[in-house]
Amino acid sequence: MTDPNVTHTRRVRRRGLGVAACSTESKLGHARTPTPTAPEPLGAASEVPVGGAKLYREQRVIVYCPAKGEYKGFSAQCTHAGCLLEKLEGTIGDCPCHGSRFDVTTGEAVHGPATVPLPKVPVTLEGDNLVAGPKA
Repeated sequence: MTDPNVTHTRRVRRRGLGVAACSTESKLGHARTPTPTAPEPLGAASEVPVGGAKLYREQRVIVYCPAKGEYKGFSAQCTHAGCLLEKLEGTIGDCPCHGSRFDVTTGEAVHGPATVPLPKVPVTLEGDNLVAGPKA
């Protein structure tokens, strides 16, 4: 039985608050900057297999290697609510917070609630090591 003192409008507002609590105003999540603002050393390029990807959680970056010597980087921060992607299953990145999934070969969201792609991150090869972020 519903409380006769609570109007339909109040019930709708209460329900709406639960939905609003999950949304973000920006589609880049909660971090101030979802991509590195300075060069971030990642480690040996050989750690990223050709045709595969590697998640660098500490640096908040995912690196994909489409061909030998070629690297594509993306932020590892979900564009829905800003959570850090937890793991890679092949070339699909999983967000533990709300279940979003991303194709790390393109950065595109393949399963919501995220709809915005992961931001691109420049990745360069310096010697045998990968460096993410802008040039120093």
